Amino acid sequence: MAAIRLKSSHLYIEAPLAREVFGDANKADVVYYPERGTLLLCAPDKEFFHKMHKTHLMMLKDRNAKGDKTIMLTELLIDHEIDDRDRDLNYTVRTETKILSIELSSSLSQLL
Repeated sequence: MAAIRLKSSHLYIEAPLAREVFGDANKADVVYYPERGTLLLCAPDKEFFHKMHKTHLMMLKDRNAKGDKTIMLTELLIDHEIDDRDRDLNYTVRTETKILSIELSSSLSQLL
């Protein structure tokens, strides 16, 4: 199982990765770039990220006692016609900035 997966239109982030990227934050700055099929996320205290991107602040919910986190992506998936099937997602973390980059490129139009 991957550290990040899409499940029931929610982004699931396993605890070790969530702690590395978000620390104790209960919200995340989020931006989606449809032309690249890439979702970028970081902790809301990263002022440079907010200035560089047109971000949205989203709830980062506790999923369980281990510290796994989830973010509801229903609107984003619908608005951009992204495949909402449950699946593991490819990602990278920019270690110096703690920016999480996730591939969401499978669009519904590509599947039809």
